[in-house]
Amino acid sequence: MQVSRIAPELVWLKPQQVSQRAGVSVPTLHYYESRGLISSRRTSGNRREYRRDTLRVIAFIRAAQRVGVSLEEIKDALAELPDQRVPTARDWKRLSRRWHDDLTLRIEELTALRDRFSDCIGCGCLSLKSCPYSNPDDVLGKVGPGARRFPH
Repeated sequence: MQVSRIAPELVWLKPQQVSQRAGVSVPTLHYYESRGLISSRRTSGNRREYRRDTLRVIAFIRAAQRVGVSLEEIKDALAELPDQRVPTARDWKRLSRRWHDDLTLRIEELTALRDRFSDCIGCGCLSLKSCPYSNPDDVLGKVGPGARRFPH
């Protein structure tokens, strides 16, 4: 069985090529790189080049950001991917399982917010005793009297 190889000029992409294909600006690429989310190599002319699989990493970053995952959490997750080879579908699946429970909880919280939000806007009181946003289920009242949000 013959294994086809990708031509070297197709493996490494210039920042503008990555920018156009990934739908992010070149400064965003540089920002992601400064945060340790993606990496590049330098050519003999000191120009950046990104490995083609960086496109998949950027897609992952953008999808994670859209659902509220912080860049620090994304960085921690990406650190689990292999450095010496292109990540496989199995690698990406393992990575996504890591966030399953957290995303489920976020969905539940957003659903509750959506379902109770009109009550809050209609009420307008933002009562520290009964407001489901400031003090859900009066949890602060169960702790005892006095200020609970600030140190004494």
